[in-house]
Amino acid sequence: MNDTPGWASPGSAPSDGQEPGESRPAGPADRPHPEQPGQHAPQGPGVKWSKEQPPPSQWSAPTGPPGATGPGQAPHPAPPGPGWGTPPPGGPTGPGGYGGPGGYGSPGGYGAWGGGWGGPPPAAKPGVIPLRPLGVGEILDGAVSTMRTHWRTVLGLSLTIAVLIQLVVVLVQGLFLDSSSAAALSDPSATLDELTGALGASLLNSGMVSMITLIGALTATALLATVTSRAVLGTSVTAAEAWRTDRPQVLKLYGLIFLLLLIAVAVIAVGALPGILVTATVGGPPGAPLTVLGVIGGGVVAVWLWVRFSLSVPTLMLEKQGVMKALSRSAKLVRGSWWRIFGIQLLALIIANVVASIVVIPFALVATAFGSGGVSGFLDGTGGDISWAFLIISGIGSVIGSTITFPITAGVTVLLYVDQRIRREALDLELGRAAGIQGYGPGTTPGS
Repeated sequence: MNDTPGWASPGSAPSDGQEPGESRPAGPADRPHPEQPGQHAPQGPGVKWSKEQPPPSQWSAPTGPPGATGPGQAPHPAPPGPGWGTPPPGGPTGPGGYGGPGGYGSPGGYGAWGGGWGGPPPAAKPGVIPLRPLGVGEILDGAVSTMRTHWRTVLGLSLTIAVLIQLVVVLVQGLFLDSSSAAALSDPSATLDELTGALGASLLNSGMVSMITLIGALTATALLATVTSRAVLGTSVTAAEAWRTDRPQVLKLYGLIFLLLLIAVAVIAVGALPGILVTATVGGPPGAPLTVLGVIGGGVVAVWLWVRFSLSVPTLMLEKQGVMKALSRSAKLVRGSWWRIFGIQLLALIIANVVASIVVIPFALVATAFGSGGVSGFLDGTGGDISWAFLIISGIGSVIGSTITFPITAGVTVLLYVDQRIRREALDLELGRAAGIQGYGPGTTPGS
């Protein structure tokens, strides 16, 4: 397949039954034929036309009144209608005109492609997206349309994943979260060691929660990949059918997730290592800025690698690949389109976070009223330990928010995978045939 499949141009196929590449005679199109009465073809092999014949470019229409004939010629028909130089009745858009019904620029006429030779016909759209390279709005609309059209399956899977993930988060926060770190950070009389320990504990807790949430998002992307791929073809699938399809890949999925997280953590750790070594050996102020710069640099590299491997999850689930093959396939699909994929995924993440905040914030405000210090204690940092009531109520809000946002981020990732394969591997032809659209195949114009 071509790397960037193009559109078939109109009139590219021969119209007279001649094979492409077959040479055409150089003589005039209206030379005599042996079977026409009153004319004689040259006899014998190698006989050529007389050198006195004018070249083809100098043939001209016979002069004289319409119908006049020369010796041995049949009468010429009169020009049709009002003539090529006379406007048709009713103007160019009137009956019989080049802009009227059946004329040039009309539906079914020579201008059927977009009102002229301006482009191909619209691509077929058997499901939530048209079968052609997609724009940003079409990718976002396809993700939302998948959730709206197949809401039972999509929301059922998202709710299940969100409940399991949030249950783990609540247990981690309730059993392992050191609430004294928040009090130390807000205490003006705290020593440097206390602030450093509290900051480290807070970052560790936040990192654990973020990692668990990220695992949930990747799991949702994997389990919703089958649903989204069927939605592209205009078919539906139940949650049980999706699980049966995805179950053989689950172990490979979590191996892939573990490898992705390990790569991100290792890159950030390598970036922070020089600063940590300076702090441990030399001590003093130079170590802290160097550590911060190393973490920032490692984070930038981790983001670059994450986007490069961001299509590995749908590749693993839809192509039934192994872990390393899925990573290499993702890198190949993303190559040359890193900034575009990064921008679209960042936009989807911002939209998902805005929607989640609208849902979560009211639950968080209600949860603070059940804390040990109430709303005032939460605001001034004197609330003491985080209560289980706070964690449970805020967790319910997070479950609702994740149930809504998981399908958006998952759908965008899967549709980006489909879009990149359409652009690089002409996947639209295979999708058209799989959807049962007639005329889809090698050498055809999508949507025709």
